[in-house]
Amino acid sequence: MKKEAKIHPAGVIFDVDGLMLDTEGPVFALWARAGKPLGWDISVEVVIRTLGIDREGARAIFLQEYGPDFPYERIRDEFRQLYYEEFEKGAPHKPGLVHLLDHLASLGIPLAVASSSLRETVIWKLRKAGILDRFVALACGDEIRNGKPAPDIFLLAAERLGQKPSDCVGFEDSPAGLQGLHAAGIRSVFVKDLTDPPPEVLATVWRRCEDLAEAAELFA
Repeated sequence: MKKEAKIHPAGVIFDVDGLMLDTEGPVFALWARAGKPLGWDISVEVVIRTLGIDREGARAIFLQEYGPDFPYERIRDEFRQLYYEEFEKGAPHKPGLVHLLDHLASLGIPLAVASSSLRETVIWKLRKAGILDRFVALACGDEIRNGKPAPDIFLLAAERLGQKPSDCVGFEDSPAGLQGLHAAGIRSVFVKDLTDPPPEVLATVWRRCEDLAEAAELFA
């Protein structure tokens, strides 16, 4: 990341999975395990396409790929059980997370979460990660009409921060999230987790950082 003038936004909005918490890598194996007893071989490529979007969007992708007979709800329920078992022991942080959160706290910048997951799941993960109390506002997938890449969840997060979207900065790792931030008029910071967005999405990104520790250098 080249040196840029540092900014002091009115609020910072964070995605959760793959951005703050290292929870997306194990997802591939968990989906495969959930599908296997019912005779479905769920590929990594299909799961990657569902990252960052809401439950209904993911359902549409699975049905498009595997056909109308795919038992999405049954496999999703099994996946959720495996997921909770996996992360009950704790949700690992992505590199630099605490450093960035500490830095933003020292600057007095309020923080919000915008996650496609259900509110109860978001609270559970943030609590397991020991960072729930860092955020003054949560916007979750079951509180909006349209999930990412629509802007709804980011607009709700900015509203709950009491700030204009254009005065905020948002952190994302997924193409859908970056599209949502752009549509909301919020400056985006991209930190790669598993995939690179397509060029047309990267073209909308305000800043790109190698990790969250590096991103702390954006703010003063």
